[in-house]
Amino acid sequence: MNYKFLHTCIRVMDLEKSLKFYKEALGLVETRRKDFPEDEFTLVYLSDEEGKYELELTYNYNPEKPYVIGDGFSHIALSVDDLEASRQRHIEMGYEVTELYGLPGEPPKFYFITDPDGYDIEIIRAK
Repeated sequence: MNYKFLHTCIRVMDLEKSLKFYKEALGLVETRRKDFPEDEFTLVYLSDEEGKYELELTYNYNPEKPYVIGDGFSHIALSVDDLEASRQRHIEMGYEVTELYGLPGEPPKFYFITDPDGYDIEIIRAK
């Protein structure tokens, strides 16, 4: 059997705010959208330019309180060619950004940025 990754789903409180973050901060593009007004939710799929894997944003209409992300979830990861320029850009955009980190004994090669719902996104230096 051959399995391949298709998408990861996260629930968001403010669809427009989340779309702005993923499009402007990370350069993702909307690939498709499904509205279900009778069931009161919308699904928006985003991907990079290769389009082999998608991030699904699920927006339930009129959520009452923020979602609990949970202590088992860690992060989503993307790579970028110029790590330092990307980090500086995210800082200038006003997003919550960590210092540059490396695994023990290795030089710095990643940082984290936080999306509007509190999900951590790891930005890794491309190989």
